[in-house]
Amino acid sequence: MSYEDVDLDSLVNLEQIFFDEGYKDGYDHGRIHGLIEGRALGREKGYEMWEELGFYEGFAFTWRAILLKLGKQDERKLHNISSLLKLIGQFPSTNPSQTSSEAEVDIMKLLRQIRSKYKLLCATLGVRPRLQAVDESTAPTEPNDNADEEESNGNPSRIKRSIWNLESASQEAKTPPKPVVTAQHDFSF
Repeated sequence: MSYEDVDLDSLVNLEQIFFDEGYKDGYDHGRIHGLIEGRALGREKGYEMWEELGFYEGFAFTWRAILLKLGKQDERKLHNISSLLKLIGQFPSTNPSQTSSEAEVDIMKLLRQIRSKYKLLCATLGVRPRLQAVDESTAPTEPNDNADEEESNGNPSRIKRSIWNLESASQEAKTPPKPVVTAQHDFSF
């Protein structure tokens, strides 16, 4: 074996060969875990968006039913309700492929428009806009019939509140609220 038969180039680049091989293995491993984590995060964020949109849609359907039941034909309120429902209907319900024309829908822009329309609807209805997410630590576990009088651990979100009755809505709007009577204390000495 002669000196010319030995290939020393492979020994010179030995460190680079191990680096490239490790990089390729790490890249492949990271790509797999990135796809798994990305898919899970996408599901979570998608669920949060749909939960919010479901709240807005239920709010709009409920108020449309209230207005129609009371016989109020306020065009502005009904127009805002229908435009909110139309925007919600434009929100994609599936994950579109990149070749689809639906892929050009800007989801975040559409979500901002829906939120703005919801706030506008709340302003025209005269209600406070709110969407409260309930987590397991603040959600009541069992219904409590005496929850109006007592608070659970000082947390006002756990109080059972009465729901507004549709039949008495027109009567409640005409009568002023009753003053709250507090206990009388004798401070004389």
